Amino acid sequence: MSSDAKAATSFEEGLKGASTRVAEFHEDKTALKRLQSWLHQTPSAVPMIVLVVAIVVFGFLSPNFFKAATLSTILQQIAIVGILGCAQSLVVLTAGIDLSVGAIAVLSSVIMGQVTFRYGVPAPASILIGLAAGTAMGFVNGWLVAKVKLPPFIVTLGTWQILLAANYIYSANETIRSSDIAEKAAALQFWGYSIQPGGVKVLSAVFLLIALVAVMSYVLRHTAWGRHVYAVGDDPDAAELAGVQTKRVLIQVYALAGLFCAIAGWVMIGRFGSVSPSASTGVMGNIQSITAVVIGGISLFGGRGSIVGMFFGALIVGVFEMGLKMVGTDPQWTFFLIGLLIILAVAVDQWIRKASA
Repeated sequence: MSSDAKAATSFEEGLKGASTRVAEFHEDKTALKRLQSWLHQTPSAVPMIVLVVAIVVFGFLSPNFFKAATLSTILQQIAIVGILGCAQSLVVLTAGIDLSVGAIAVLSSVIMGQVTFRYGVPAPASILIGLAAGTAMGFVNGWLVAKVKLPPFIVTLGTWQILLAANYIYSANETIRSSDIAEKAAALQFWGYSIQPGGVKVLSAVFLLIALVAVMSYVLRHTAWGRHVYAVGDDPDAAELAGVQTKRVLIQVYALAGLFCAIAGWVMIGRFGSVSPSASTGVMGNIQSITAVVIGGISLFGGRGSIVGMFFGALIVGVFEMGLKMVGTDPQWTFFLIGLLIILAVAVDQWIRKASA
């Protein structure tokens, strides 16, 4: 037997009985690390905790805060912002942003009103036309982002200006009065009708918001399309290599966001009674929806967050506005505290994202 063969045989005999386990490394996570990981897996936890704390604090400061009528009023006040937040959430999950959501909502509401009162189209048909118009506006945004590859910020900043201008030009800055709508096109005010469960007045728009949040939460978490939305926001190149049609998903997201904005426009008619091209939602709707999204824990970098978190974020804003008003605080403190929450929410998001690094 050669020396090499003898060495090999000796080596094999020496291995007999030796452990076959490979090296293992165990990292003992601190409590802070475990919290970080849990928050990364449950993005809606932070806004939920903030919401509960805010409700408890304001309930302590104002005994009337816990009344059912107060909570109902808060829900009614966030109905439009919450629906716009659903639209904004979809876009932000793809690592984009939509600055035109308010303008799409207002122009869609104006189209619904003008088509009925200017051309004599029945209200149900004009509503469908308005919803289709909002979807088309969103589609254009998506096409410019996905096909022309323009930055979402620039695209929607431009379409925001264009749509606001078109809104005033098309309507001739004419407001359609609530009494005229109630008489000739009551369907336009559908979401302004109230339901009184247990004697507490609740607008039907509140139930619409809750239904939209529930449906979109399921779609995003439990369907292939929803997983594709998260994948596009997390890493579009990897998603495309995995077979996801990223351009199609982006166009679908912006078109669906446009539809939600048009629904918000329909709700605006019911909430305010009239159709006004100068409604504040055209300008403030963008900021309010982004605020709800950010405070709600949806990452501006895309790929992380939930519609439920956005709903909590919108509720937080509503609770702060109502709570500070009830304790007699200067309204400017509302903007101050919400501004702090926005900065803290982004800081917390950055910290939580390190858990996946």
